[in-house]
Amino acid sequence: MKHRVVGRRLDRTTEHRTAMLRNMVTSLFRHERITTTISKAKELKRYADKMVTLAKKGTAHHRRIANRDVRDVEVLNKLFGALAGRFKARPGGYTRVVRVGRRAGDNAQLAVIELVDRAPAEAAEGEEKGEKKAAKAKAPAKPAKAKAEKAAKPEKAKKAEKPEKAKKGSGLR
Repeated sequence: MKHRVVGRRLDRTTEHRTAMLRNMVTSLFRHERITTTISKAKELKRYADKMVTLAKKGTAHHRRIANRDVRDVEVLNKLFGALAGRFKARPGGYTRVVRVGRRAGDNAQLAVIELVDRAPAEAAEGEEKGEKKAAKAKAPAKPAKAKAEKAAKPEKAKKAEKPEKAKKGSGLR
């Protein structure tokens, strides 16, 4: 019986499993969404939720504890800044795991793990991209005459600079 045994081994040694989860939690907080296998995602969910809880407390002691696992200073600042503020009112459940299908190579079940309050950021990015496309469409096109003049100038300058050199030797090798 598995009394008081918690967590998945993921068919790895303890050191490998710990390093993998540290890398994955850092990537999750950097990109706010990653794709992995279902068992890894479920284990990562436990790990990531603990990191967000530490970030919400926000003391120097909790920052040091989180720094054991999230070794990237930029990601750690994001975790204790923007992400902690985003999840301040939420009592738990900071990540979600969504099954997305199977991997082509080994038919493993894949899942996307993402931060829960990620949707407003995506919508804002989509609106910005839409605005940029609209601005490009509204921009006036350059006259064809100006384009032809610019294209002709570099060719004349190149011909005036250097005449072509004759190749030495017979050309047979």
